[in-house]
Amino acid sequence: MRLGYHTGYWSAGPPQGAQQAVLTAERLGFDSVWTAEAYGSDAFTPLAWWGAATSRIRLGTAVAQISARTPTATAMAALTLDHLSGGRFVLGLGVSGPQVVEGWYGQPYPKPLARTREFVAVVRQVLAREAPVTFDGEFYRLPLPADQGMGLGKPLRSTVHPLRADLPIHLAAEGPRNIALTAEIADGWLPLFYAPRLDDEFRQLLDDGFARRLAGSSPRERFEVTATVPAVLGADVEQAADAVRPFIALYAGGMGARGANYHRDALARLGYAEALDEIAAHFLAGDRARAAAAVPTELVRDVALVGTPDDLRDQLAAWQRTAVTTMLLQTDPRDLPRVAQALGATASAAANGSRDA
Repeated sequence: MRLGYHTGYWSAGPPQGAQQAVLTAERLGFDSVWTAEAYGSDAFTPLAWWGAATSRIRLGTAVAQISARTPTATAMAALTLDHLSGGRFVLGLGVSGPQVVEGWYGQPYPKPLARTREFVAVVRQVLAREAPVTFDGEFYRLPLPADQGMGLGKPLRSTVHPLRADLPIHLAAEGPRNIALTAEIADGWLPLFYAPRLDDEFRQLLDDGFARRLAGSSPRERFEVTATVPAVLGADVEQAADAVRPFIALYAGGMGARGANYHRDALARLGYAEALDEIAAHFLAGDRARAAAAVPTELVRDVALVGTPDDLRDQLAAWQRTAVTTMLLQTDPRDLPRVAQALGATASAAANGSRDA
């Protein structure tokens, strides 16, 4: 299992120490570094800026939201970054949630799986560059039909020849059907709340998708599972877990509407439905402190690495037996060297097992 580093998305401004953390990750032999976007900073610009100082580490978006750009604009950004990085870019895509999609982008959210399927199909057409791009789907139509515009649109082919026609596309997915879709049409899965004790269930969902995998897709053996895992060092498990509780409370209570929070649904599959109801109630009432305090320590331990260096190493053993191919560490950029040192054996493995080794 390789190591990666997740810079996350920005809060009020650029995260302090992110550039140095990216360089540290490369120096330590990490496989990849990833950026994100919500409704503030975008995913592509920081990746290009910070990644310009690197030479080996892979650069990925975890994730770029499909409602933020058309499929062709996304493909343009991807092929551009792939050229500039010398073939190190990974396009990670996700649908986000209805509050962001309809509130920030002003687009309808229904049928996210069907929309994702069409989006990926168009991106792959652009990257293949075998013919001018045409698509007649429910959500994307290229060229635009004459009755919806001036009638002057025509099929176009990218002027830039992509460096890799098989540039990898990874999908963020939490629901069962979405996880299966990822194995069917993508080159990798970007889970947010992976838990080792649900590994058998996740493997079965991936198998369901692989059974429908499209002809000509990358081999199943090359499929990647890159799981974002919070990692916090502390005097003990409880103290370190306190740093992760607000993150879980935000996703369980604030990153989705009442009755339509897919992050909460993913956490509920771990068996914490009652605790999640309490977390959401506090969060929606505006009491974030009580929401965080209601996050059980065992829930934190299910989805994160927390505690002393010995605690982190002990917890890591369960992850190494899972389908996860890359553990994407999410930690304060200033703490990355200490976390990497705590996982020293894995950091060495990351260097030895990197794609460029």
